[in-house]
Amino acid sequence: MSAITSSNPTHQLPLRQIARIAGVLYIIIIVAGMFAGGFVRPELLVKGDVAATAENIIASEGLFRASIVADLAMIIADVAIAVAFYYLLKPVNQGLSLLSAVFRLAQAATLGINLLMLFFVLQLLSGEVYTPVLGEETVQAQAYLFLTAHSIGYKLALMFFAFSILIQGYLLYVSGYFPKILGGLMVVAAAGYFIDNMATFILPNYDDYAATFEMIVMIALPVELGMALWLLIKGIRTEQLQSGIGMNAPRAEAVAN
Repeated sequence: MSAITSSNPTHQLPLRQIARIAGVLYIIIIVAGMFAGGFVRPELLVKGDVAATAENIIASEGLFRASIVADLAMIIADVAIAVAFYYLLKPVNQGLSLLSAVFRLAQAATLGINLLMLFFVLQLLSGEVYTPVLGEETVQAQAYLFLTAHSIGYKLALMFFAFSILIQGYLLYVSGYFPKILGGLMVVAAAGYFIDNMATFILPNYDDYAATFEMIVMIALPVELGMALWLLIKGIRTEQLQSGIGMNAPRAEAVAN
């Protein structure tokens, strides 16, 4: 089978290979994100109890640091996958593919800066510098504040992500070389992220409805996992790409239908 490359003549890596790489990166993002944000931090953070939260982090400092490393791995993979998806979807619409990549890179940048909040927590709870000066209760309260700030920063980053996968979902849908259902489900996932994260900022009593919003955003997990597995196992439909499908959105949609 001949290698299928993007329209950029300087790019020689086959798009099928880029798809496989994107699949691996997506798995890294999902696993690292679930470990750090779905397991470690919820396990250590006791909502509304600054003392218990501080004690948990001090007792499990190694696990807390591992979650930071996992977050860092996720961010690095996010930067790489932004580039991968740009090349994969560039034949459909270069401008929109670039915009999607920029939104995803904005998410990665926000998450990277946001990691500082977790380092501040470790510095405060080390007990060597700040506790003798500020007192234990103040240090614990400030550490909890940084954890809260990290949570809000994460939500902000996911707003950029929502717009990224919204555009990505559209491009997948009209591409002709990805299944339409993947694109449609990605748009649904984007809506879930947008609704949950926007609610965080506009509802002063968000916590009263947090369980409902969390159920909405959880729709995204099987969608993104499905996307990752498709990229790993199936890749892209190179025969459609060879025949010219996906070189622009209207043509791709017409042929696919």
